[in-house]
Amino acid sequence: MKMCHVLGVSRSGYYSWFKRPKSEKKKSDEAMVIEIKRVYHQSYETYGARRIKARLEKEGIKCGKNRVSRLMRENGICSRLKRKYKATTNSNHRYPVAPNLLNQDFTADRPNEKWVGDLTYIWTDEGWIYLAAVEDLFHKEVIGWAFGSRITKEVTIEAIKMAIGKESPSEGLIFHSDRGSQYAAYAYQDILRENNINQSMSRKGNCYDNAVIESFFSSLKKDRIYGKKFRTREDAKSSVIEYIELFYNSRRLHSSLGYNSPREFKEKYYKELLAHKAA
Repeated sequence: MKMCHVLGVSRSGYYSWFKRPKSEKKKSDEAMVIEIKRVYHQSYETYGARRIKARLEKEGIKCGKNRVSRLMRENGICSRLKRKYKATTNSNHRYPVAPNLLNQDFTADRPNEKWVGDLTYIWTDEGWIYLAAVEDLFHKEVIGWAFGSRITKEVTIEAIKMAIGKESPSEGLIFHSDRGSQYAAYAYQDILRENNINQSMSRKGNCYDNAVIESFFSSLKKDRIYGKKFRTREDAKSSVIEYIELFYNSRRLHSSLGYNSPREFKEKYYKELLAHKAA
């Protein structure tokens, strides 16, 4: 056998090696690769070694980051590259502009203390579909959203109404957005005022003033939109809602939340709050 001559071993020695049982380490690595691939595909092929390690450990599967990195590298498993997202805002209007109350302070001590919102767009064979979303800065959960075939104030109004109806925030909440006409419109301001919500707006042309919601849109497009073709607006809408509800809010691990999903972090907060009140 030519292979035997190349390796410099006898034919009998080669077959003995070939038939040798797999080592326990190799068996363990193969089992771990199966788990890594499972979590990787559940994350829509977006998780790197750190998040895969964190998710496996949450499920009681112990593994080191270096081992996960090595097995991903050896098996050609890698997170899909992030693509840049650029928002468009129509700030050429005559509506009054609210002050920047947030001032890039994206920290919050409790739910319903600070919300952020913005608009983005998705292409379909029927044309653009626009998504307005509202996110709570404390636990990073997307608590309100709405879709429209046109970029109007009605889309942003529907999203904030969903968030208010779901969360019933108390007086003093800050809602931050860019200074686009959809958020500066009198009808939008009226809804915030009626619910005792303080309006805050980014400085003109400063995308960093609303970086958290931009980060959500970036994750959405990287994880679910890029590379996909949507036949109808309804197809895109269904895909986005599934992503928000079944992955982003429920399963996506955030390093800023101690590698918890938004809902896990939120549930832990309320459990600790109840325990503290009962003590």
